[in-house]
Amino acid sequence: MSFLRSERNAAALLLVAAALGLVLANSPVGSALFDAKNAHVGFAGIGLDLSLGHWISDGLLAIFFFIVAVELKHELVAGSLNSPAKAIVPAIAALGGVIVPAGVFLIATIGSPYGDRWPIPTATDIAFALGVLAIFGRALPTRVRIFLLALAVLDDLVAILIIAVFFTTSLNLPALGGAAVAIVVFALLSRALARRRTTERGGQWMIVAAMIVVAIAAWYFMYQSGVHATIAGVALGLAMAGPPAARAAHALQPISNGLVLPLFAFAAALVAIPSVGIGQLTPAFWGILIALPVGKVVGITVAGVIANRTVGRNSPALLSLADLVMIGGLGGIGFTVSLLMNELAFAGLDEVVDEGTLAVLLGSAVSIVVAAVLVSRRSRAYGAADADADADAAGAASAASAASAASASTLPAGGGADRGGSNGTSGGMDGEGTKGDASDGAASGASRAGNVNE
Repeated sequence: MSFLRSERNAAALLLVAAALGLVLANSPVGSALFDAKNAHVGFAGIGLDLSLGHWISDGLLAIFFFIVAVELKHELVAGSLNSPAKAIVPAIAALGGVIVPAGVFLIATIGSPYGDRWPIPTATDIAFALGVLAIFGRALPTRVRIFLLALAVLDDLVAILIIAVFFTTSLNLPALGGAAVAIVVFALLSRALARRRTTERGGQWMIVAAMIVVAIAAWYFMYQSGVHATIAGVALGLAMAGPPAARAAHALQPISNGLVLPLFAFAAALVAIPSVGIGQLTPAFWGILIALPVGKVVGITVAGVIANRTVGRNSPALLSLADLVMIGGLGGIGFTVSLLMNELAFAGLDEVVDEGTLAVLLGSAVSIVVAAVLVSRRSRAYGAADADADADAAGAASAASAASAASASTLPAGGGADRGGSNGTSGGMDGEGTKGDASDGAASGASRAGNVNE
């Protein structure tokens, strides 16, 4: 299971699944895969007649959003967003990473009927971004990963709100009320589970079984309400008590990384490449393609710089310009959530859905390449600075040791108190000289560390 918990492996599986889906969709087996994706499987009697593709995007993807919600709650309560001072800079950077890509999309689609689909390029795939950071950024300091995690979590929060507000069909209030009741019951059961002692295994499993049934009911009522069904996963993750929620997310992570997300990426990438010229592609294609790699970098960087220079001067999340540009590159990896938004935004417009999917994949691919280069460069810079600082510290320690040994060798075997005092004074002067050398070495190391931020 450790293989599927790795951020690197999760990102690799996502990429392979999406590439495989795109290749197979444009191969001789493509038509059979399209038929399978559109085949309806369900229970028409209770209003659950969904295609296989919708079972994946509306059903299985709720597991992914449940894990995202648990992580979001943890960060807000006890993590990198548990105080205004910690959250302010990532929050402003995340806001810039939403507004600028949306603005780029709106500009690209002026005069077309697609302007109201602006949410598509506003999302960041947290799993993929952290995976790229893990692969190429091994020497990066912890604060960079914490900033990216905080930004991505806030970005996901915005995406969740967008899905709930902008992609809600006609609202069924009784069904929404049923979902709310189920979520409350789920929360109460999770608190009862948290109070159970680990020795009470039988009672725990009964509560867990009841929670699974209630969670399915919450998902069903949410689907029937007209709100996108994945929001049920979000609500359940936020409502669940802390310790059981952490254990549930830990248990579900391999399923999400190894099955849910790759399956969704594969199904979403099952699109036939349009046989049209570049000039015949819709403005929506160009809006998404440009907004993800360009809009995200510009938005996150500019907003982050503004936040640093205004409200974030004393923030622990303060980063250099180069680090903000790097995180902006990672933010352009839209992938999972952007693919979901694309499906929701262009529902019923099959040709435009395919173009949007290709634009998300291409825009995310460009962002992956850009982010890999930026992360590698920053990682090398931090690694070199750390190596130089270690060398300077070792040199200063060696010089201090040598000076101490030389001072000791000049002391006579015997002598009067005056000579001992004189030599003691001399030794003190030597010690001061050594301290000066050590200070010079520390200053040199600090200077090199400072160069990382240039």
